[in-house]
Amino acid sequence: MAIKRMDHVVDDLEAAIAFFVELGMERVGEVTPVEGRWVDRVVGLDDVRVDIAFVQTPDGHSRLEVTTFRNPAATTAEPNAPANTQGLRRIMFLVEDIEDVVARLRAHGGELVGEVAQYENIYRLCYLRGPGGIIVALSEEVS
Repeated sequence: MAIKRMDHVVDDLEAAIAFFVELGMERVGEVTPVEGRWVDRVVGLDDVRVDIAFVQTPDGHSRLEVTTFRNPAATTAEPNAPANTQGLRRIMFLVEDIEDVVARLRAHGGELVGEVAQYENIYRLCYLRGPGGIIVALSEEVS
């Protein structure tokens, strides 16, 4: 068994794609719109209409499906839930230059949750909140 990709729901598909492309992923396709009774049955909602786009890591090994619901509108109990909230709240990427990545992602709406901090002489780490409230954790190996 192999995992083929991860999925994430956002309210602004283009902003999310721009954010992940700036992070270093590549846009590799889209399906729009996705609708019909089969989708309603899969997600357990009526009159579903979604747009889907895909980004992947440059090596092609990891793919992320980003989805926005046109109908019904996506909802959440807590739009900017903290990192310790139960459920999937964050995804982590290992990067080469954390300061550069943070600066580039800020231009696409990324906001630091805390600050860039160093763990011993091993990693520099931070959390950014990106489109759709997802927390993107970044780590950089310290040499």
